Amino acid sequence: MPENRRPFRRTGDRSSRPKTQSTEDRIKDFILRNSRNGYYTKVSTLSYKFEIPEDKAWEIVGGLLTDGDLESIHDEFTGEMKLCEAGKTYLIMNLEQQRKRQKSQEFKMNKKQKSK
Repeated sequence: MPENRRPFRRTGDRSSRPKTQSTEDRIKDFILRNSRNGYYTKVSTLSYKFEIPEDKAWEIVGGLLTDGDLESIHDEFTGEMKLCEAGKTYLIMNLEQQRKRQKSQEFKMNKKQKSK
């Protein structure tokens, strides 16, 4: 029986496989995707999301900020650096305020309903 078996062959051309992205490119895409969805990305998130040392995350962030692809602000309460796509800082800040207002209004509505 073993004589009748065909040797294993890969199907498809190796050149047609998608190229694996570098960690820097994956981080950049992640930050840009979050920005398009209206959210900042905290630098502390990157080290555990991409399983890299915090020093390496800061090095990559520094490079991306230098390239001008990203902007950063600091959280007003924690002081932590938050990243977003260049030119979207105030748009995302406005969206955050709207989400906070909506959340507090929902909380007040739920509190009123529970007290009745």
